[in-house]
Amino acid sequence: MRMKKTMEQHSVNGVSMANGTVSFRSVTLNVYSFAIDGIIIDAGASALKNGFLPFWKQQPIDALYCTHLHEDHTGCATWFEQQLHVPIYLHESSLAAAKKTGDYPLYRKLFWGKRKPFHPAAIPATFQTRHSNWVSIFTPGHATDHVAFLNKSTGQLFTGDLYVQTKTKLIMDSESVPQIIASLHKLLQYDFEDVFCSHAGYLKQGRKKLVQKRDYLEALSNQVHDLYKSGLPIKEIQKRLFPRTYPITRFSKGEWDSAHLVKSALEYTASK
Repeated sequence: MRMKKTMEQHSVNGVSMANGTVSFRSVTLNVYSFAIDGIIIDAGASALKNGFLPFWKQQPIDALYCTHLHEDHTGCATWFEQQLHVPIYLHESSLAAAKKTGDYPLYRKLFWGKRKPFHPAAIPATFQTRHSNWVSIFTPGHATDHVAFLNKSTGQLFTGDLYVQTKTKLIMDSESVPQIIASLHKLLQYDFEDVFCSHAGYLKQGRKKLVQKRDYLEALSNQVHDLYKSGLPIKEIQKRLFPRTYPITRFSKGEWDSAHLVKSALEYTASK
């Protein structure tokens, strides 16, 4: 497989960011790494290491904080551990898994590379960087170990993969719509201005976008429930609401699919 890889860098309101992209045929995936006040948030994918290294080498780095264990967020964590010898933080539920080579489907290894073992410590509930006070917010849904980071001193929120886009059309089979909605509700209880997403980058009117995503998922869940209650099977609901087939569904052999979104949305209405 011949992959096309690109890297872009820019800064917004004191946050430096690098956006790495991997493309193959009709599938394009990207991921951000952020630098602020002496820390890095998310370590990118190992397949993009050569692109991220110049960015990281420009930064003062005291520690690495990872929003979750997925390989596009921890792929280069070993480099931070072995070359910079800085502490690495991850949710406590994934500490043991991080110490082993990443176990995930082949297509993800082809895109993101192989995630080598590293040895993180548990993310503290609160922490301080050079000039700021932070709070860690447990936000499962996209992943069971997902954490968002709020810089309380600046009002800047780093949401990992909780947002990605407002009108989600498909999700991984391991994702949970009820948990995503609950996590969005949780985040919206905090005071923040800027929002930084690990795939969408800087979100203008970030709070508004998080509200819009929550409202979209709630409305979608209710719509799915009504259609299911009327007698339509899940496959028919999927065809009606999401008629388009996305390349990633075929490429991932179904790990990404709008059917997962429909099924998980039903779980939300069932729990109400």
